Amino acid sequence: MTVDAGDRAPAFALQDHTGARVSLRHFAGRNLVIYFYPKAMTPGCTTQACDLRDRHETFAKAGYAIVGISPDPVARLATFVEKEHLPFPMLSDPDHAVAAAYGAWGTKQNYGREYQGIIRSTFVVDPKGVITTAWRNVKATGHGERLLRRISGD
Repeated sequence: MTVDAGDRAPAFALQDHTGARVSLRHFAGRNLVIYFYPKAMTPGCTTQACDLRDRHETFAKAGYAIVGISPDPVARLATFVEKEHLPFPMLSDPDHAVAAAYGAWGTKQNYGREYQGIIRSTFVVDPKGVITTAWRNVKATGHGERLLRRISGD
């Protein structure tokens, strides 16, 4: 399944890095950035998370909350949040059902080998729950700045 701009954001309820349940409904009436990444504490995923962390206040001032979603277990996410001082929830999607609902789970290729995995993707959801931006195969480096430019219309 794939969702694109103009589609209703698929609902979710996942555990965050503290073990608390976080759902799409928690963000009703707010703009939300949902980003899917393959694995916490790997170089690319750390770069992307820290880039968003460093711009978190700018996103917040523009009215956007941020959540990261990966297949990592809650304990690994807790370590990642603590180590990198991440100010936003990191959600565990161990069976990748939410990633699949957003079209962020699929066939990848690395060194000629095909496998199923997370497709690094970002979705922006408006206060009514509609996707306004759907980006797949995003680059980790500089992602926060590109995303800020996109949502500000520059």
